[in-house]
Amino acid sequence: MELILAATLIGRSPAAPQPSEPYANPVATQAVPSAAAPSEPYVLADGRRARLIGLGGPVTAPLLSRIAEQMADAAAAVTAFWGPGWPREITVVASATDEQFHSLVGFGPDTAAATTDERIVFAPGATSMNPAALRIVLRHELFHYAARSVTAADAPRWLTEGVADFVARPAGPPPAPHSTLTQLPTDAALEAVGPERSLGYDQAWWFTRYVADRYGTPALRALYLRACGPGHPDVATAVRETLGAGLPEVLDGWRHWRALA
Repeated sequence: MELILAATLIGRSPAAPQPSEPYANPVATQAVPSAAAPSEPYVLADGRRARLIGLGGPVTAPLLSRIAEQMADAAAAVTAFWGPGWPREITVVASATDEQFHSLVGFGPDTAAATTDERIVFAPGATSMNPAALRIVLRHELFHYAARSVTAADAPRWLTEGVADFVARPAGPPPAPHSTLTQLPTDAALEAVGPERSLGYDQAWWFTRYVADRYGTPALRALYLRACGPGHPDVATAVRETLGAGLPEVLDGWRHWRALA
């Protein structure tokens, strides 16, 4: 199983992209601190079991309560896209301090949540998120959790994050015309700080929206599996094999589609 680490920045609107760092910092394999207070697992509507673990402090219980309220809908959203074949056990950890969060996933206080191959970890700062933003973060991370076993460490980051946002974010109206929204982002853009990173996530998200609209949601899932799975070919080959068109043709169609949106 490849280790995936997806981190979502705090302080973004529900319509904003959810930047992540999808591939592993080794500290993400650390065990949950012994101070953890695990809940009894509860069963979701689809039969999956969710275990919520608070690491003490005043913020973890309220945050986990809010997450529990949204977990069934988040799981349903992931299954609607991915299908039912993903782990039946879900573990969510709420850290009480920035130091705890960093020790588990290696990120700082500007990050709301991260996913390893064992659990989803929320930072204490996630408490400040409004319900719509928390909904996006939970669905985004839960998709990474669902797809982690079939996602290679060297998968195209813009596609892993674009698809996670496709699952997580409401469709919403298109933004004002912007030519750069029809360019695939670089890894450097997704790792940047500030507006460049936000734009990179918008670019990735809009590409996945186009693929789903033009070729169908199952085709977007097939593209993810082919382009991001272990032993994957280059993106151009994966696009041709799953969408039946060359990458330049797909990008031209995307630009035309955005111009009409």
